[in-house]
Amino acid sequence: MTADSEHPAAPKELAELRRSLEVGLTRIEGGLALLTQRDDQTAKDLDDLSTRIVALEHTRWPLPTVSVVAAVAAVAVTLWQALGH
Repeated sequence: MTADSEHPAAPKELAELRRSLEVGLTRIEGGLALLTQRDDQTAKDLDDLSTRIVALEHTRWPLPTVSVVAAVAAVAVTLWQALGH
């Protein structure tokens, strides 16, 4: 008894298994490619947001400066009211 006489469809079954394996691997590779693309886009978005945050931090006024400006404005309004009335 040989394997060929017992299983005459073995080459066809092997070919079908090989095709199924290739289809599965192709799907996995496609999924990995998509994940890689999304990761690259997320990294790019993160870099853009970091750049925007740095730009915003450089243009904001520090709190002590804001308080000094508010105090000077309050003194100016007080003097204007005192001299105007």
